[in-house]
Amino acid sequence: MWILPTGWQSWKTRQVRPGSSELPLRAELFSVEQLARHARTIAAGHKIVAGRTANNLLARLDANERSLRVFNRAICGVESGRRLTPAAEWMLDNFYLIEEQVEMARRHLPRGYSRQLPRLTDGPSAGQPRVYDIVLELISHVDARIDAGQLGAFIDSYQAVAALKLGELWAIPIMLRLGLIENLRRVTDRLNTAREDRDLADLWMDSLLQIAETTPSRLVIVVADMAKSELSLSSAFVAQFSLRLSQNGPALQLACAWLEERLAEQGELIEQLVHMDGQNQAADQVSVSHSIGSLRFLSAMDWKEFVETLSVVEVSLRADPADVYGDMDFATRDQYRHSVETVARHGNLSENEVARKSVELAGEGGTPERARRQDRACRLLPHRQGPSGS
Repeated sequence: MWILPTGWQSWKTRQVRPGSSELPLRAELFSVEQLARHARTIAAGHKIVAGRTANNLLARLDANERSLRVFNRAICGVESGRRLTPAAEWMLDNFYLIEEQVEMARRHLPRGYSRQLPRLTDGPSAGQPRVYDIVLELISHVDARIDAGQLGAFIDSYQAVAALKLGELWAIPIMLRLGLIENLRRVTDRLNTAREDRDLADLWMDSLLQIAETTPSRLVIVVADMAKSELSLSSAFVAQFSLRLSQNGPALQLACAWLEERLAEQGELIEQLVHMDGQNQAADQVSVSHSIGSLRFLSAMDWKEFVETLSVVEVSLRADPADVYGDMDFATRDQYRHSVETVARHGNLSENEVARKSVELAGEGGTPERARRQDRACRLLPHRQGPSGS
């Protein structure tokens, strides 16, 4: 009696793996102008609420790290001579960097920090910080290829509709790290699924070849067992199975006829799925290489300049009539901004309204001495230190 090859049940097991249905952050590619329009659109649609909420970003980071480690162990254990896909090779060669970025994200996202950020009330990211949804949108529409120009234009266009808080601007590099790590985990889920499908194709082909060499009259029984086994004819399975068929000549013509018939019932051709598998591998390689390149970019970016350039609070404070604020060093300016955050958090005005009101009060005196008194008064206000973004 013919016994199904060990491991064929892995397809059913894999289908219910947690997170396997989440697609990579990959949407229509946008130009800078299209990104600007999209940023204004999502800003108009975002509904936010203040106040503390559950912080699940660290838990998500932990889960993503575990999944990435499992994948890395799996590809490290691939038998010598077995081909890795280009995306898997990228992951293997750069896994040290991914581990470093996970640890950096964990250090810069202390427990409770994201709870202070405005969160969305509805939509796919309901309950998540608004700034996290913003960076996910950007990652999706640039296929994870982040640079300073498009990032600045995207955030600037968003703020043309809805200003971000200072804490949100400082959180952007942290959220980008989390989003890129999330994207890598989603891509590796696809890579793992495809690898399992190719392994399953090899299992069946090895069994077919063994029977063809020993008892070829029983090939029809094996093919019948394949038909009964509820195989998933994914593009990865079909590409690997057809490759092995082409390498072994006419002896397995019956298996080839079965494959063609099954695909015809689904309205598909072997050539179509082989082409699709090639496209999937190319797309996954691009997403992985872009994500890794963007993680490197985050470490090189000057986030102090980024925040000061895009902060509406900074623009208001630089309108100081005595021109004292603009001559201060970064640390002193940051104290002023923290003071603005604190006053806004405990009052009814927005951060920008507090900044403008402070400048108005400074203007009443109209002298540098009055501005210096304002300086000393602001220094007495309590302020918090947020986590570093770099």
